[in-house]
Amino acid sequence: MHKITLPERLKFFLPFILVLAVLVLLMPRAAKFNYDYRRGSPWKYEALIAQFDFPIYKTESQLREEMLSSDSYSVPYYRFSEDIVNNSIRTAQGMSFGSLNTVKNFVVSDIRKIYSQGVVSDRGVQIDRHSSVEVLYIQKEKRAAKYPISEIYKQSEARAKLQADVTEQFPNLDVDSLFRRLDIHDLIVPNLIYDEQTTELLQAENKRDISPTQGYVSSGTLIVSNGEIVTSEIAQMLDSYKKEYEANVGYSGPRISLWLGNIILGLVLVLFLLLTITIVRPSLFQHKNQVYFILTLFCITSAVPMLLVRASAQSWFYVVPFTICALSLRAFYDKKFSAAIYSISLLPLLIFANDGDLLYVMFLLAGLVAIYLYDNLGKGWKMFLLALITFAILSLTYSGFKLTEAVSGHPLRIVGLLFIGSALSVAGYPLTYLFERLFNLVSQSRLEELADTDNKLLRLLESKAPGTFQHCLHVMNMADTAARSIGANVALVRAGALYHDIGKMQNPLCFIENETIQPNSSDKGYHAGLTPEQSASDIIKHVDDGLELADQYRLPQIIKKFILTHHGTTTTSFFYHKYVEEGGDPENTAPFSYHGEKPKTKEQVILMLCDSVEAASRTLKENTTEAYSELVENIYSLKLSQGQLEQANISIKEINAIKKELKTYLAQMYHERVVYPKRKK
Repeated sequence: MHKITLPERLKFFLPFILVLAVLVLLMPRAAKFNYDYRRGSPWKYEALIAQFDFPIYKTESQLREEMLSSDSYSVPYYRFSEDIVNNSIRTAQGMSFGSLNTVKNFVVSDIRKIYSQGVVSDRGVQIDRHSSVEVLYIQKEKRAAKYPISEIYKQSEARAKLQADVTEQFPNLDVDSLFRRLDIHDLIVPNLIYDEQTTELLQAENKRDISPTQGYVSSGTLIVSNGEIVTSEIAQMLDSYKKEYEANVGYSGPRISLWLGNIILGLVLVLFLLLTITIVRPSLFQHKNQVYFILTLFCITSAVPMLLVRASAQSWFYVVPFTICALSLRAFYDKKFSAAIYSISLLPLLIFANDGDLLYVMFLLAGLVAIYLYDNLGKGWKMFLLALITFAILSLTYSGFKLTEAVSGHPLRIVGLLFIGSALSVAGYPLTYLFERLFNLVSQSRLEELADTDNKLLRLLESKAPGTFQHCLHVMNMADTAARSIGANVALVRAGALYHDIGKMQNPLCFIENETIQPNSSDKGYHAGLTPEQSASDIIKHVDDGLELADQYRLPQIIKKFILTHHGTTTTSFFYHKYVEEGGDPENTAPFSYHGEKPKTKEQVILMLCDSVEAASRTLKENTTEAYSELVENIYSLKLSQGQLEQANISIKEINAIKKELKTYLAQMYHERVVYPKRKK
């Protein structure tokens, strides 16, 4: 049975086709309210007539007012205490009134009557006669009922009532003296006990009973006419109609048209992404793992707004940390490419979400700021500072839209959600390490770790081949300067420079920079007695040895490329010329040629030039600007004539900038020093 193989062109487009299918399946099926309006502006569309009955939803300010009103209209809840009443009655009956038994009986009866209406404390929870609350709940035994506040006594009022009743009944009696002598006032204590917990439960229940609507609009009713000013009342009806329309009205046309429209929209989004990569970084298509990473990130960022729209969870848009997409891109790519892909990834937010213009502008600006500041604030505790800055950008953008009444929503609540989303962007940043492992990528932080000269492999290089290690350090500094001049990936070129010659530690004495390891050696050097072919073979082998060490120490593929390309397919010119001078065939270049690859990226070109310039600069016999310029120009011309730069994605302008930086670097490194005179004795 023959194995089925797909054409190469189809294999290339297959991941994009799969992303298209996912987008089409996730796209919202509900209708969208395609009218843009603002309070105080004229209605610029044809007359809008309600297609169905719908409720008019209260605005947030109206609901807030009713909530506050429910707070002020909280009905207090009290429990009637029979024990307090009985204790007071028993105490009154046990008092000695002497011959005034008639007065005693009246006092007991009046106390019972006052208590039956209820007495509350003058302190603590007080009854305000001037508030809008006119009743309170009193629970007697197991039943609670509402009683007018006007019929309830405060403690001071009850005591005054008792004394007034006794005075009225017995006008010839010295009531004040009697009350003071027997402490009759102390018989009146509050018998209504305030129940705070039950009061709060009743208040919460009142809030739940607040209706979110205030009336209905019947089908066929004119909502707004063309040219009519959108007043607050009309805007409230439009908001209500929009809410019901998007929640309950599905697509009413032919299903084939819906699917065809979704396919076209999905195709547009995928084409945006494909063309952006083609224009900004076409070399990405040569790395499948990077293509899969970009498509996965694009798919996730696009899927989130679609799912939220389908779930009618508009407020959740403000919590989603879309800036994680920007930070994940910046962890692996430069600013320009990260900004381009991030801008495309947010397009579904603009197309499908309500208030999509606000959300797109808000998260796009915050993401671009995060991309720009990543180099300075993308590590450690500074990530929290980056989150605060993005939160400020999000809040400021939202405030601008809100002040122009272009969006709805409670400002404080939205700002709170934005703060949570900004915090989640820091919490979600470790996803970068997951992407790094899943797609075999190398982040900027990983490159910086590799460039730490204290790691095991570089320490081994320093101990076994110190001359080569010093050469790598000089090349790294030179490449750093050149990379910055053209905006290349500095962290990448630094790491590549440190590891490009690690293969030399397997046979360090083969290379002239390490011959001082054995200063007392009696021979004339490693290559004494070897034929040019043998010497060239040993020299060339450091590339293969370097690749083996890279595999052994699990260096990333992107670093291995520097090992493979720093000599390209050039020849070991010293031994080749020696071979020709000894009568060898000039056409026989194979034994003297490196079997590497020609550089393709800017960083690989920089390393090739810096490696050759650094090595050749040690042979200069004079330290002049002209000598440095001639050296750099000669090396560049040689690489160009050998065809080493024919596959490189680099412009003439960038090459000239690199050459200029290399000349300046050499002048700074090898400038003349002042000769200090010897002190006369």
